[in-house]
Amino acid sequence: MTLLNQTTAVRAGIDCDSQHGAVTPPLYLSSNYSFADLDQPRKYDYSRSGNPTRDILAEALAALEQAAGGVVTSTGMSAVLLVLQLLPKGGRVVAPHDCYGGTFRLLSTWHEKGLIEVEFIDQSDLAKLEQTLATPTDLLWIETPSNPLLRVVDVHALCQLAGPEVLKVVDNTFLSPALQQPITLGADLVVHSTTKYINGHSDVVGGAVLANTEELAEQIKWWANCIGITAAPFDCLLTTRGLRTLNVRMKQHLENTERIIEFLKLHTAIETIHYPGLAEHPGHEIAKRQQSHFGAMLSFELKGDLQAVRTLVNNLKYFTLAESLGGVESLICHPATMTHAAMAPKAQQQAGIKPNLIRLSVGIEDVDDLLADLEHGLSRSLIKPIQEPKQGQAHG
Repeated sequence: MTLLNQTTAVRAGIDCDSQHGAVTPPLYLSSNYSFADLDQPRKYDYSRSGNPTRDILAEALAALEQAAGGVVTSTGMSAVLLVLQLLPKGGRVVAPHDCYGGTFRLLSTWHEKGLIEVEFIDQSDLAKLEQTLATPTDLLWIETPSNPLLRVVDVHALCQLAGPEVLKVVDNTFLSPALQQPITLGADLVVHSTTKYINGHSDVVGGAVLANTEELAEQIKWWANCIGITAAPFDCLLTTRGLRTLNVRMKQHLENTERIIEFLKLHTAIETIHYPGLAEHPGHEIAKRQQSHFGAMLSFELKGDLQAVRTLVNNLKYFTLAESLGGVESLICHPATMTHAAMAPKAQQQAGIKPNLIRLSVGIEDVDDLLADLEHGLSRSLIKPIQEPKQGQAHG
């Protein structure tokens, strides 16, 4: 297990206060700032446009992603919305058929309104992707590993295939910059829901967009100010505090995940496991090349129907039934009715999201407690409910 260098994260904003020498930077809540003189604004004038607390986080994230600059937004979805501002009227987007449900909903809605044209395809099929990109395309949206099936695509190969004329965007939420840096693989923009691993404590919602060039960074900063989706200073303070422990949190996330994978591989209640760290996973070799670890997200298909799923989630103590991911706490999610409920049944079927699919976000609790919890729930999911006899049925 090797994590990328996280010194920048640990030191985010530390010892940068020139006024009083505060080791931890202060929180700037002011909504506006005085001008030095008429027609002489200072570095900051209005907090929607720029804020010292927000800039500390943006600079740290840009350094971690090896980006030229970036913007911290109010939510992960506002980060997606920010990227779409770069499209021309009627611009064409090629996106993965199994992308995050919120992204799918936004792209689909804009397509239906005639604002953009979207084509969802299986991006692991490079021949199909090349054929799709033969039609002039403005933006290639990449999500790897995908949510919730952990499909892996070759970021470098996809970016090369798209070429310089296409804006190449990678959602890096599932891994964080500790495990993958898409700009080094050819991406123009990296998108994060900072709500997840970057903050890591499930107590603040946020997003970020990082750009590979200063010119592109200035464009997204202009649009973020224009449409007013920059993050609040206090949210940025909390997220920066979370970011400083990213490396140590990820180590525990990953160690726990490795133990849980070994447990699930042997459990009779499990039909299929989706995790890039497994040698049989279709994206295993690609993940080894472009990621520094396989991550702490996994999904599996349970033997049984929705009743078995319900039995499992109702018999867990440490895995909380909830959306989101990447926090210190372990979560269990049913994508078909939760994160991907916005997708029509046909779209879910095409994406491989089955009624018996379960997603786990492995936390940093004691792994023996997590294993005992899963054993308790999974063993009960195998028990078939007693059927009430029909009226008049004989008993023996």
